Amino acid sequence: MLRTIFFSALLAYAGASTAYQPPETQPDGWPVADAASVGWDVATLDALDAKLADKDHAGITSVAVAYQGRLVHEVYANGGSRDRLNDMRSATKTLTALLVGAAVDRGKIPGDEAKVYPYFRDVVRTRGLDARKAAMSLQDLLTMSSAWDCNDENSFSSGNEERMYVSENWTAFALNLPLRGYAPWNPRPEDSPYGRAFSYCTAGSFVLGAVVERATGLPLARFAHDALEHPLGIAQVQWNRSSEGVGMGGGGTRYRTRDIAKFGELLRDEGRWQGKTVVSAAWIRAMLTPRAVPRDATEYGYQLWRFRFPVRGQDEWVWAMSGNGGNYVFVAPQFNLVAVITSTGYNQRESHPRSQALFRDYVLKALPDVPR
Repeated sequence: MLRTIFFSALLAYAGASTAYQPPETQPDGWPVADAASVGWDVATLDALDAKLADKDHAGITSVAVAYQGRLVHEVYANGGSRDRLNDMRSATKTLTALLVGAAVDRGKIPGDEAKVYPYFRDVVRTRGLDARKAAMSLQDLLTMSSAWDCNDENSFSSGNEERMYVSENWTAFALNLPLRGYAPWNPRPEDSPYGRAFSYCTAGSFVLGAVVERATGLPLARFAHDALEHPLGIAQVQWNRSSEGVGMGGGGTRYRTRDIAKFGELLRDEGRWQGKTVVSAAWIRAMLTPRAVPRDATEYGYQLWRFRFPVRGQDEWVWAMSGNGGNYVFVAPQFNLVAVITSTGYNQRESHPRSQALFRDYVLKALPDVPR
């Protein structure tokens, strides 16, 4: 039986460090490998496992690491388990971007330059629509750079997600948002890197999911099952819906840890799972192209973050699905690496730095030292 470890109890009573064991083969499609046999520093992986016993890491419920397409490490702690459905919060946004790509692959959406408002003629009158809204494309939403006054990091913003959640119709709420202005200290798009002024907007991600529903004629959860989950062998999942019943593409999906890692593997291996294409390589490349700069040393693709981490004495870019509470799927194609960290530290300031530190100080330090 796969080890499910509650480290604080184990270390308290056993008084000893854990010893690395390879993940067990399960009927979920993941090939497994012994980390030591492929060059990993397993002592550092053991140190990672032991770290989860610290009271400062009580929110971390699982860590899983895949290398070269095989699962090489997994650990569960602090109430986490192999079958737990982890609330990944805003990491859902990346799944929605994958679903947009799947719809494009199927010819249901013409491409990332498709205009947003024509999909919603029954919600908003397009005649007389402001030119900036009329020009709004899926790419604007995918890159968090739309013309809406929508900023989840600003409680005064008209489009702050908390306002959307209490509205009767989330779709209408988003589409009717006022246009954003630019204070003197906020760069305009033409003055911003990649020509896009970033503004974190969950409402935009929600509208992306709504577009997928309208383009495919299927509920978002159903299309996700057909396009992603079934091909990946994912059977247990929970999707949320808005007040009016539209699939919530902006957050809150729940998956098991090993299943979450499969989405990272799609990103790492150009849309393939076990050699079969699930999402086109062209769309994955589009997602993994920097499009905006949210803050220093950070970039953004299509609903994906890009961070810098030190690896063997030099900074390396690493892509990441990211969600409230310190939930992450880190993807470093240059190292053939995917790492999942699940956490329940929701709305805690230290949650994201804590998860990033685990990835930086343990996973990246344990990497095999092999030429790329």
